[in-house]
Amino acid sequence: MEQFYDILKQLIRIPSVVGAEHPFFMFVKRELEEIGVNVEYYDGVLVATGEKPESGYMSSHADRHGLICTGHNEFQYAAFIAKNRADLTGTSNSEQLLYNFSSRFVNEKVQAYEPWSGTYLGMGEIKETYLCERRNNIIFKVDGFEYLFPGTPIAFMDKLEFKDDLISAQLDNVISVAIMIYMYHLGYKGTAFFTASEEAGKSWRFLLEYFRRFDIKTNELLVLDTSPYASLEDMQNLDVILRHRDENAVFKSPLKNTIKKIAIQEGIKYHFKDAYLKNIMKQTGKKGSLGTTELGRIIHATKGEIQGTTLQLPTIGYHTVNETTSIKSVESMIIILSKLYIENNTL
Repeated sequence: MEQFYDILKQLIRIPSVVGAEHPFFMFVKRELEEIGVNVEYYDGVLVATGEKPESGYMSSHADRHGLICTGHNEFQYAAFIAKNRADLTGTSNSEQLLYNFSSRFVNEKVQAYEPWSGTYLGMGEIKETYLCERRNNIIFKVDGFEYLFPGTPIAFMDKLEFKDDLISAQLDNVISVAIMIYMYHLGYKGTAFFTASEEAGKSWRFLLEYFRRFDIKTNELLVLDTSPYASLEDMQNLDVILRHRDENAVFKSPLKNTIKKIAIQEGIKYHFKDAYLKNIMKQTGKKGSLGTTELGRIIHATKGEIQGTTLQLPTIGYHTVNETTSIKSVESMIIILSKLYIENNTL
C-alpha cells in the first residue's frame, strides 16, 4: 500500500478545479504512460487502455471543487458559475450540502494556477464567504489575488494527513483516480476513464460521447467515487458503499452482485446507499434525494444501453479539504477491484 499512498500524495498536490483539469490530466497521462499504459485524451475524458481493453471498464471523475476568478477581486465557487452550470437542478445532495458548508472555507489557503500549463500563480487566503441568492452561488473574498484575471482557477492548498486509522484531504475524487492508477501497477489490463466537470454535472456527457464515438456498449461500467455521511459514527461499520440505484436510474449490472459476493467472502462491510437514504426519509417523514451519479445519468440517457454499478468510499467532511475516510475502506476497495479484475491476484 505504500506505493498507493505515494501516488495519492502526488496527485493531491496537482490542482484540478472544475473546468480547469488539463494540468491534472497531463500528470495522470504521464504517470500511466511511464508504466506502459496507452492513454488518449478526448474532450473532457482521459482514456487509459491496457492489453485487454474490454476486460474491464472503470471510471472516476478527476475534477475537484475550487474557485474561479469572475471579475476584479471577485471569486465564485467553480462548479456553480454560469458557464459551468449544466444539470444542477437543486435536487442533488451535492448542491444541498454546499450551502451548509460555505463557512468552512474561511481561513483556508488557496493557490491560483494557469489553466493549461498548471503554472503556479501565487497563494491567497479566503477571508469571507456568503451566499448570493441572485446568482445562486457562493461568493468568496480572498486576500492576495487582486491581480488575477477572470477565468483563473483557484485550488485549495492540500496535503494528505494520517490520524489513527483515518486519512484526510480533499479526497473527492482524487482518491479514486489514485486507486485506478494503482490498479494498473497491480496488473489491471482493462480500460479506465478519467472524466472532467463531474462536480458541475457534465462529466457523464463526455463519457457518453466517447462510448458513442466508438459504438461501445457494456453492462459492466464500474464508477468509483466517494459517498458522504454526516459523522464518523454513521460510517464506522462501513468499508464500502454499494447502490441499487440513484435518483435517475436503476443499476442492473451483474457487477453489483459480484461485488457483493466478494465483500461477503472477504469480510468487507457494506450497505446500499439508496436503501439507507430511503430509511432516513421514512424515519424523518421528509422526502429527499437518492443522490445523483455519473452512472445514473448515462443509464438514463442511453435507456439502459450502458449499464453498470458504483463502488464508493464512505467519507465525512463532504466537499471540504478535510474529507475523511478510513484506511480499511481504501484497502477494501482495492481488494474488491483486485478480485474483480486481476488474474492470479495475491491480495
